[in-house]
Amino acid sequence: MIEKLVDSVIIIDHLNGIEAGTQFVLGLDPRKTAISVITRAEILVGIEASEEDLVKAFLDQYHLLFIDKAVADLSATLRRKYHWKLPDAFQAAISLNHNIKFSTRNTKDFDPSKHDFVEIPYTI
Repeated sequence: MIEKLVDSVIIIDHLNGIEAGTQFVLGLDPRKTAISVITRAEILVGIEASEEDLVKAFLDQYHLLFIDKAVADLSATLRRKYHWKLPDAFQAAISLNHNIKFSTRNTKDFDPSKHDFVEIPYTI
């Protein structure tokens, strides 16, 4: 059973050698952890071609969650309500649709005191 959706910023922290990000990622159980198609694309856009196979193998250990009609519709509602950027609204909608925690450090958009589906595992 999937328990967490990990945001791009956390994966980027890990890949950039940010200790807090690495410690969090190492503590994840890949069988209970997912990334979204948004995170996968954002990560792959920012890497060197020489690292692509290694990074894809790393990302492949997690479940991959997609955007379907229900997620798209909920994303639109969340974007209108909270004025989030569309990728952030998609992440939130995926998390809510699957009833799992969204692990991010984006406290600007995702204040866990306002959004109970949000988890801020560390700050830097």
